[in-house]
Amino acid sequence: MHNPCAQIHTGRLPIFDWNDVRFFLELSRKGRLTEVAKALKVDHTTVSRRVLALEEKLDTKLFESTSRGFVLTQAGERLLPQAEAMESASASIQENISGENKTLTGTVRLGVPEGFGSQFLAKELAAFQNRHPEIELEFVANDRFVSLSKREADLSITLARPQSGRLISRKLTDYRLRLYATKDYLKSHAPINSMDDLQDHNFISYIDELVPDPQLLYLEDAVGTPAVGLKSSSIVFQFQATLAGAGVSILHCFVADEYPELVCLLPQEIEIQRTFWLNTPEDIHDLARIKAVSEFLSDVVKRQRKKLMGEN
Repeated sequence: MHNPCAQIHTGRLPIFDWNDVRFFLELSRKGRLTEVAKALKVDHTTVSRRVLALEEKLDTKLFESTSRGFVLTQAGERLLPQAEAMESASASIQENISGENKTLTGTVRLGVPEGFGSQFLAKELAAFQNRHPEIELEFVANDRFVSLSKREADLSITLARPQSGRLISRKLTDYRLRLYATKDYLKSHAPINSMDDLQDHNFISYIDELVPDPQLLYLEDAVGTPAVGLKSSSIVFQFQATLAGAGVSILHCFVADEYPELVCLLPQEIEIQRTFWLNTPEDIHDLARIKAVSEFLSDVVKRQRKKLMGEN
């Protein structure tokens, strides 16, 4: 059956086919024919043919082939926001109109800081699954910025508010970090009663040059120049090492305060506050499944505010 929505017309002349635009968008995000083919479950010649068809209909070159893959030309850059708007409209029709009064379905990928995702959010997800069993959640547990424009994720939680891109960003929650060590560690090492005492202890922290966000470089600001004998790019590794008695470290209160074997040290002197931001591309912000995840995250952090702030 002919699909009356397959092409957009001005008068009697077809401008382009929405299906061709899908291939254009995927290639703009992934940069390689093979990756687009894998994502759309077609062969790479189909990807090339559909993009070429769009270029022919628009009578302009949309991509340049480089050693880094396909990159957008100036014409491609101009088309991109309009193509994304078409994608958003298509998804909105399918999700909010044809799916009206039905269970929410689809996949939502969330880019989230490792510690927050694995040691806080993971414990809250059963409630979301019970509420929205047909929504599939994917978590990219990484402290670096995931690219929402390239659709590496549908939403992201970041330590800083993004300064560029067509995004809707809002403050999700504040949280606190403090200094911790195990009871066993403290029994076998010099007492810690003041800031000066910290110079006699071994610290666990980040690898400076691999820190994905400068806001994570809080150790020197809080303590000065302590002896750091164990470093890792993973906050989960740091936590496990601290729990094993390998040293003293700055940890999220929402994780450390749940472990009775950990002692909070010098809480009046060392208290670090940071903020998580929730970011969504403008073109998918109003999709029902995206709203469902956003609202769930807001509800969780509101309900768990005391835990996040170390006030339990």
